[in-house]
Amino acid sequence: MNELEKINETIFESIKHVDDDGNEYKRWDKFYNVIESAQVACSISNNNVLYHFSQVGKMVDIGSNTSRNIVDYKLSRYACYLIAQNDDSRKKVIAFAQNNLKIKNRK
Repeated sequence: MNELEKINETIFESIKHVDDDGNEYKRWDKFYNVIESAQVACSISNNNVLYHFSQVGKMVDIGSNTSRNIVDYKLSRYACYLIAQNDDSRKKVIAFAQNNLKIKNRK
């Protein structure tokens, strides 16, 4: 494994979220439009969108000791791949994601 692969592996392993069953998922609220584009790509390629982009509810604090329920997603690795492919590769984290997922797919 070369140095870039090690950096990618460390970055993406450190930011992933895992539920009680060991399934990975990630916060999505900053890139909702990218998720929608990735879902379209998933659907066009005849994959089950609901399997790869599972919607879940999540309570978040909004201040003054109050919270509200928001929509969140649990993403499959394939969904993460589609999201990386549908975002701006000029962003460093997206470039890392595209490279990391490309390496993982080759294995």
